[in-house]
Amino acid sequence: MKAGGDHIYFASDLHLGMHPAADSREREKLVVSWLNAIAPSAKELWLLGDVFDYWFEYRKVVPRGFVRFIGKLAELSDRGIGIHIFTGNHDVWFFDYFPEEIQAEIHREPVVISLGTKKAFLAHGDGLNPGDRGYLFLKSMFNSKFLQWCWARIHPNGSAAFAQWWSRKSRYSKGFVHPYKGDDYEEQVIFAKEKLKEDPEIDLFIFGHRHIPYEAIIASGKKVICLGDWIESFTYGVYDGREFQIEKFLETAPK
Repeated sequence: MKAGGDHIYFASDLHLGMHPAADSREREKLVVSWLNAIAPSAKELWLLGDVFDYWFEYRKVVPRGFVRFIGKLAELSDRGIGIHIFTGNHDVWFFDYFPEEIQAEIHREPVVISLGTKKAFLAHGDGLNPGDRGYLFLKSMFNSKFLQWCWARIHPNGSAAFAQWWSRKSRYSKGFVHPYKGDDYEEQVIFAKEKLKEDPEIDLFIFGHRHIPYEAIIASGKKVICLGDWIESFTYGVYDGREFQIEKFLETAPK
């Protein structure tokens, strides 16, 4: 079956599975409602990372839960809608489950695509500051094949419990949503300005990770866009064949 729509949708930072479980389940239902709403007009769906608060695929086992969400992605894929998923800093351990089950394409590095006449640079949006050596070292550990093999040797009950504890500890100590720092201080904006020097044909930089929806003009006709999240803002991006814009699914979405 071929997709009937021509819109391209973008979302990031769903953090499905985030503590507490009851709130996460309600957000999952909300996300599925959004997917139902966009399905008739969708041609492609791009999820720009941190879809899950924790995700690790063992060879024969995948994490418990998320059946409504994964089932809906499978349905969209069966309708011919292209599904693209970026690994984020919370769900770096996607392997072959989604490609094999629902023909989703997994992206571990930034991607450049065309949106009509516009050239768009897509990435989760973390690790853009080369001076943040601690974070980049931690990210390299998560991407280590050997350490992934070691992690897979741990029983899922133990590894999932530890990952959830770590996520909660980090969130409570650092907070989840931070105000916009300003064009001269936002790492995503700084990165985009430097990247534009290498490739001046890029028109849009589309990121997740920061959990706040924002648009920053960095040159004539050039923008940095952050998609927000589905914890506080419930926002997403859509390209309708003419322009890209940020929209909110529900003004009074439950938290």
